[in-house]
Amino acid sequence: MKIHLYFAGKPRDQHAGAIAAEFLKRSSRYVKCEMREADPKRNDPLPRHPSAFKIALDPAGRSMDSPSLAALLAKLELEARDILFLVGGHDGLPAHWRAQADLLLSLSSMTFPHELARAMLAEQIYRAFTTLRGHPYPR
Repeated sequence: MKIHLYFAGKPRDQHAGAIAAEFLKRSSRYVKCEMREADPKRNDPLPRHPSAFKIALDPAGRSMDSPSLAALLAKLELEARDILFLVGGHDGLPAHWRAQADLLLSLSSMTFPHELARAMLAEQIYRAFTTLRGHPYPR
């Protein structure tokens, strides 16, 4: 299993990017993780991961609490499926990413900058795996 976190658009806030990178680094204790910028018009990540479970962040998506996300990741881990998280840029999620997603996930009904959304998502991935492994972090 490997987690791929792709985001559209150029990162502008180095601090938010560093937070996301730190949480993915911590998550790497439990699962291989990578985070990359993707230009949906030039280097679309979807064809590179045809069998991955695709989760696109979308404000209109399904709300999920932390234990539910952990349960979903546990299920996908048992199935040995890679997970592809897709985060839109300042214009939102590209339409073809949205259309090909297996799950549209809402982090919140509020709107956040995409850099902050990446950091929040990376923290939730870390929280999920520490929960699954019995680590005291999620208290």
